[in-house]
Amino acid sequence: MNREASPPSTPLDPLERWNDALTSLQLLQLDPHGFGGVCLRAPHGPVREHWLQALAGLGIGLVKVPGSVDSERLLGGIDLAHTLQTGQLHLQAGLLQQADQGLVCLPMAERLSPALLAPLVQALEQGQVPPTRHTAAPTHTRFGVVALDESLPDEPGVGAALAERLGVWLDLHELSPTDIQADGATANTKSDADTDSLHIRLSPGALARAREHMPQVQASDAQMQALCAAALGLGIGSLRVPSLALRVACNHAALNGRSTLDADDLGFAARCVLAPRATQWPAEPTTEEAAAEPTPPEDVPPPPVPPEPPENSSEAPDDHAETDQDPGPPAEPSAEDLQEMMVAAALASLPPHMLDALMTRQGAASHNTSGRSGQTRSGSQRGRPLPPRPGRPGGQARLHVLATLRAAAPKQRLRQAHSTGRVAIRAEDFHIQRYQQRASSCLILALDASGSAALQRLAEAKGAVELLLQQSYARRDSVCIVAFRGAQAQLLLPMTRSLVRAKRAMTGLPGGGGTPLALALKMVHEQAAQLQRQGVTPILVVLSDGRANVTLQGLGGRAQAQSDAQSWGQQWRASGHRALWIDTSMQPDVQAQQLATIMGASYLPMPQVQSQRMAHAIERVRSPQT
Repeated sequence: MNREASPPSTPLDPLERWNDALTSLQLLQLDPHGFGGVCLRAPHGPVREHWLQALAGLGIGLVKVPGSVDSERLLGGIDLAHTLQTGQLHLQAGLLQQADQGLVCLPMAERLSPALLAPLVQALEQGQVPPTRHTAAPTHTRFGVVALDESLPDEPGVGAALAERLGVWLDLHELSPTDIQADGATANTKSDADTDSLHIRLSPGALARAREHMPQVQASDAQMQALCAAALGLGIGSLRVPSLALRVACNHAALNGRSTLDADDLGFAARCVLAPRATQWPAEPTTEEAAAEPTPPEDVPPPPVPPEPPENSSEAPDDHAETDQDPGPPAEPSAEDLQEMMVAAALASLPPHMLDALMTRQGAASHNTSGRSGQTRSGSQRGRPLPPRPGRPGGQARLHVLATLRAAAPKQRLRQAHSTGRVAIRAEDFHIQRYQQRASSCLILALDASGSAALQRLAEAKGAVELLLQQSYARRDSVCIVAFRGAQAQLLLPMTRSLVRAKRAMTGLPGGGGTPLALALKMVHEQAAQLQRQGVTPILVVLSDGRANVTLQGLGGRAQAQSDAQSWGQQWRASGHRALWIDTSMQPDVQAQQLATIMGASYLPMPQVQSQRMAHAIERVRSPQT
């Protein structure tokens, strides 16, 4: 059996990719919440609009949840307008409750905050809306999610917790309007659906028949084993993904009126569930596996040929002879054959260089709070006040009473006939308070001053610090310098924006000695904790080759020193702050790469450090989209 893992030479045709996108719409109509939903990566344009128009024409309840929604509007809370009008407490259902047995549409899903994603994922996972301060018990609801990902290939996409629970992933970046307007662009099903791409809604009879087939669809043990093996071969470590792939394959079989899975059902699941999540090419078989495959024996003689009957013989052949020559029903494919088929289907659906883009997107830090303006304070009610704007109070948004009364005053005569109170206030009168507050960030530079090449590294680092300080005046950012050499780490420069102090501290720094990397990471961790208590976002930049040889006790021992450095690297990763590791060795070092991975830091090998290049790398770490 040939299991060679070479890239496919013929990627999936655009028309077939669009057919899969239309088939996913019919699966949503058939089973809105069974496989989680659809994650659609597509920019604004005719292709996405055609797909969304077809989604709206399915006849399923569709609730749009904007990224600016507050928790009370999402989960349910007080109906403030009705409460003020009647004088009694009235509650209103949240958006998730309104989407029961339907779909939730998330525009710009890649920009949703963790505070919004957490209750959404919890409700999607448990099938119930978590209780709020106004509700004593959770509310049961079942819905699917359509997440619209508008990020670029080098930007972080939808949050991992939500994306993992969405079964079908679609990428329509490569499609053009001419691809979707081709003749015969229909979903690859045998249902009674209309063949037009904007009218793919299943008829009531076809929908009823498909839902009757859903509980009857059976998957064999070999097919389930092949799904898990194909997911593992593509680098997918979550067990939730094969389960979603199996659910999608069963729904696809029910849509086509089948009671058992076949190659088309497994191929669709491989293209739309497994392939977009692939992080590696399947490994080639090892020598032991190739040797274990059965080979036909060479010494076995061919079977004897039965003698032909005489020409003039009138005797009929025996019935049992015909039975012996009957080949019988074809044998079912094994799990390895099914795995090979699904892997081939998944690889064929990947466009060129897709895995490189996936690795880039996964390496990017998603929903990180560090950025150009430091850590955001969503619960802050301080800062420079801004003019109030119309909006719904709730969550962190507070009602601006004066602006609300001012907006309601001109409409009182029109409302007196329908109101019993002194002041008639409606929802369109609400204004909320706004504040502008900006938290600064501090760049912690950990400089390795050990070894013979320390003077050159410090000279280049001095130039980078000067460039960063010049750029920090516009952002009100600061710089903190920690140097380590010999048997100690030293706070060379506390948090400052003074260019003169930074130059003076860098000038008087000696070089040479051991590499107490663990002591340096411990010190920067303490500095980061102190800065965070002050409301400043810390960002770490380590300038070292990673070859630690001094322990936390200041003693020699390379093995123990490396273990101590890894321990404090894990402490930094647990803090959740950003970091950049600049490898200053002559060649990219494995130890530096390992420490950067443990710390969760971006890795930049620089055999010859240049101040301008290092400054650009640090700026990329500052940016929220890197």
